[in-house]
Amino acid sequence: MVGAVSAVKALWETRIRKVQEDEDEQRRKRTRGGATGRLGVGVWEDRAVLARLRQKLQTEDGRLVLRIEQEEWKALPDCLVQLSQVHEWQIHRTGLQKIPHCITSFQNLLVLDLSRNGVTEIPKEIGKLPQLRELLLSCNRIQSVPEELSCCESLERLELAMNRDLDQLPDQLRNLKKLQHLDLSMNDFPAMPDCVLALPALQWLDMGGNGLRRLPEDIHRMETLQTLWLQRNRLEKLPDNISRMKSLDTLVLSCNLLTDIPPPMEDMSNLRFVNFRDNPLSLDVTLACRETEDEDDREMFGREFMQTYIREARRRAAAVLHVHRVPRQSSPVSKESLN
Repeated sequence: MVGAVSAVKALWETRIRKVQEDEDEQRRKRTRGGATGRLGVGVWEDRAVLARLRQKLQTEDGRLVLRIEQEEWKALPDCLVQLSQVHEWQIHRTGLQKIPHCITSFQNLLVLDLSRNGVTEIPKEIGKLPQLRELLLSCNRIQSVPEELSCCESLERLELAMNRDLDQLPDQLRNLKKLQHLDLSMNDFPAMPDCVLALPALQWLDMGGNGLRRLPEDIHRMETLQTLWLQRNRLEKLPDNISRMKSLDTLVLSCNLLTDIPPPMEDMSNLRFVNFRDNPLSLDVTLACRETEDEDDREMFGREFMQTYIREARRRAAAVLHVHRVPRQSSPVSKESLN
């Protein structure tokens, strides 16, 4: 009897253990199936996003361009690396907050235009793009520029306008030997960075809307500069050496605190257009009217106003000097005073 009971008990224990093993196996299968399912969903999502990105590709002038306008893309997906043959990124008004580190995979990239987004920093990896010619990051939230940007040896155009809190540049940027166009307007620069003065190929510079109070005395080091925008600063005086900028043909100085114009600027023969509008200049100079000249054309010919102002300032200074040099005539001596 005891043996029969033991046999029955052993049989039930075996069955219970088998049931538990089956349940454990089912749970493991469900777990594996769930992971595989989630992986499958991730793969399909990446494929869907990639297909969506492919629809944004355009061919313009022989270049493959990724163009995204006014769509919400706060972050770019990792699957973007599968489009590494792209030559240009044109991504505007998307709310993009970060330049992905996978940017280094785009070795054919010529133009990176992320203007009007919410980008807060430029990654150091940007320096690993030797073919990059244009970096356009205006109207973002960038507060600093990495020194690694100086490794972009092909860079010709750099735009960082309207980042508001940007107030300095790394000195290493002087190594950008091909940089021709630089826009630093509407930021918080208290002075012109020294590295800007040292850029050997710079032709166009906009530093309007900053906090500049003075210009460097050696501003003439920018020998290739043709256009200089300095509007809406707090400049009170111009250095005489600005007259030694022989390539300069456009100079915008409107809305500053200038009270005078350096006389040597009269000899700037290449200067085609200069604008001194809305400055508290000490002399009130009016140009002579010409019946055959359009008023708008007259406004553009700012060099005439500058030269007229300098000549008038020189004439008045000479008149004052003449008054001080004329000797006073002594009054005649009367006989009464001798007695």
